[in-house]
Amino acid sequence: MTDRYYSLVRSEIASLLPPTATRILDVGAGAGATSQWLKSRYPGACAIAMEGNAALLDELKQRVDEAHIVDLNGPLPPVEAPDLILFLDVLEHLMRPVEVLERLTRNLQPKGTVIVSVPNVAHVQVSAPLFFLGRFEYRDHGVLDRTHLRFFTRASAVEMMNSANLTVKAGIRSGFSPLRWKYLDRLTLGQARDRLTSQFIMAAARGAPPVSQGPISWRTA
Repeated sequence: MTDRYYSLVRSEIASLLPPTATRILDVGAGAGATSQWLKSRYPGACAIAMEGNAALLDELKQRVDEAHIVDLNGPLPPVEAPDLILFLDVLEHLMRPVEVLERLTRNLQPKGTVIVSVPNVAHVQVSAPLFFLGRFEYRDHGVLDRTHLRFFTRASAVEMMNSANLTVKAGIRSGFSPLRWKYLDRLTLGQARDRLTSQFIMAAARGAPPVSQGPISWRTA
């Protein structure tokens, strides 16, 4: 992955953010650019970051209040109850994503928010070559990133959230910035929308098991 990947500000989550946040946990924080952006949106908030790439530690420390270099597949450090937790493009890299998601959201503050993004393996750029050519190829980034251990559709992404005792309240189908996908979405009257989505971004709240998942308000971006 490139340095630019680790320094992206994930501003597309803005519409899913809560009105206030005081303690933010950014899991898979990269170089901390998104955490730094959130601190500017929530003045006075404390940002805690967990990241697996030790080479990013010095840069990360400059942007967050507390930085942990940690293998998310192993033991996890204790974190005082956050009210906003981010898992942006991280769960697909893990051996046991539901377990990690459940453990790190277990002490979420009441009315806290969890925001998760995962790639959509049903995207037309994956499904079309698989259907017509009978193959797919791993890449250095994107849906078929060669470091991905798990693959998700919209249904399985929501199921993962529910399995971790999280109820999805709202979501974003991302990847609609290219005009060709917008035109195709209109041409198909929205019926192909899941095939044109590159990523599902979900905002959720923690509930008592068993979780009851109601309708989700999705928008495109």
